Amino acid sequence: MEPAGPCRAQLGSANDSYRNCSAEEVIYQDATPLSGKIVLAVVLALVTLATVLSNAFVIATVYQTRKLHTPANYLIASLAVTDLLVSILVMPISTMYTVTGKWTLGQIVCDIWLSSDITCCTASILHLCLIALDRYWAITDAVEYSTKRTPKRAAGMIALVWIFSICISMPPLFWRQAKAEEASRCVVNTDHVLYTVYSTVGAFYFPTLLLIALYGRIYVEARSRILKQTPKKAGKRLTRAQLITDSPGSTSSVTSINSKAPEGSSETGSPVYMNQVKVKVSDALLEKKKLTAARERKATKTLGIILGAFIVCWLPFFIISLVLPICKDACWFHMAIFDFFTWLGYLNSLINPVIYTMSNEDFKQAFHKLIRFRCTG
Repeated sequence: MEPAGPCRAQLGSANDSYRNCSAEEVIYQDATPLSGKIVLAVVLALVTLATVLSNAFVIATVYQTRKLHTPANYLIASLAVTDLLVSILVMPISTMYTVTGKWTLGQIVCDIWLSSDITCCTASILHLCLIALDRYWAITDAVEYSTKRTPKRAAGMIALVWIFSICISMPPLFWRQAKAEEASRCVVNTDHVLYTVYSTVGAFYFPTLLLIALYGRIYVEARSRILKQTPKKAGKRLTRAQLITDSPGSTSSVTSINSKAPEGSSETGSPVYMNQVKVKVSDALLEKKKLTAARERKATKTLGIILGAFIVCWLPFFIISLVLPICKDACWFHMAIFDFFTWLGYLNSLINPVIYTMSNEDFKQAFHKLIRFRCTG
């Protein structure tokens, strides 16, 4: 996405007029007491550290657990790698810039930081689309897609994500040097409105619409499966014998079986034994259906959490990113709120590994094994 850096990147031209005001207005950090800056720095550092550790654990878990070596989990691991890059390449420098309000690292570092910011954040968002597409195909075309769902295909999809992300971040490099003399700021000169529209639509608005459409279809399919798996007569014990009796054309067969076993027959009579087996098998099938329905409900709930967290984290930033460069001096936005929305977007890189792994039993078990291994080792 075009976060933190993009924050500043996308809003470069719109904030030029804002930053050219008096120093007290432009750099709000100058009016912040030292204690406030220390608290802010500690909070942002903790968020960064938590993002590094959580994504590193996901990568280590997938790498060391053979059971998780599947194309679907490779996509989750790739998302974790992307979010790890955000936490290493982008968030530490953004912490310094947010706390001080001044850029002191020079133009070269600025170019690298902004490019990394836009590329990695865009790749993180697009990885969410990959995971949604993978699950959509797996649900709606399970038989055919199972043959196509290979590690090679997953690698190709990941490569396309990074290529597109680089295409989003490259254009500003061609005109960014025009602002090279402004060493106290690190922003992308977004006087090019077409690029602003292209980058925000490509990095957020189109992926968001795709996610909503995919998760909507997945939700509908999951609900239909839940309805199919849930017994119609709740609370009534359903036996195999009842199923046979109620089914069309089966009355004669059941009657014939029961007629061979009168009430006075011994407990070892074969008809009675067969019915007991049928009841046990029926109960097992019913329990399996209940478990499947429960898993579908949990998966559906997880999808809602994923989509909701993504929109809450990134929508405010991208609204500002698109609107301010277009309306320019007619719009005004305090940089403190802008920085808050930037870090809200970064927070998605911390939330992703928590949602995708904590909602997966295989991941949770692998996590526990990995932690116990580290502690005993």
